[in-house]
Amino acid sequence: MKISLTDAGKRYNREWIFRHLTHTFHTGNNYAITGSNGSGKSTLLQVISGALHISEGKILINDQPVEHIYNLVGIAAPYLELIEEMTGKEFLRFHQSFKPFLESRTPAEILTIVELKHAADKQIRYYSSGMKQRLKLGQAILSNCPFILLDEPCTNLDTKGIHLYHHLISTYTKDRCVIVSSNDLTEYEFCTQRIDIQQYKLA
Repeated sequence: MKISLTDAGKRYNREWIFRHLTHTFHTGNNYAITGSNGSGKSTLLQVISGALHISEGKILINDQPVEHIYNLVGIAAPYLELIEEMTGKEFLRFHQSFKPFLESRTPAEILTIVELKHAADKQIRYYSSGMKQRLKLGQAILSNCPFILLDEPCTNLDTKGIHLYHHLISTYTKDRCVIVSSNDLTEYEFCTQRIDIQQYKLA
């Protein structure tokens, strides 16, 4: 599968965040969107996810107009909040109700994979920031969809959490497409292709 952007641009009011961006993201490949803080990396990732509409150009999936893209992407980002009144297990059950997990894995299995089995029945409001990030990564990477979008995926992770992140990537993303928005090499060192958002800043 592929997501194609052709002469794509996004602006807020009169300010162009990026413009004239043409690129195709194929399953089986990993991509990094790089650039300085505030350069538009997250905006581009949200455009790819379908959360934001582009201001000009085209975005297609398999050469067809974007429809129901939410079923095709798993996403984890600092600006996407968890439902803190739920327990970890309840949150994953809720997620599973509209997007199944890989290999029909259960919420309990997901929590074990991301090393949160001990906190399965604890409300997310009582999770540490690192625990919340592992839960976000688990629900995104282990969702049964061809595109995985990750914005600053190692946010709040300690060394053990970073190792877990790379284990999730190497174990569960084969033949899928991972797109990482980051300026930290640790988060995207496995990516074979890189897009520098700074190259698309000219109006």
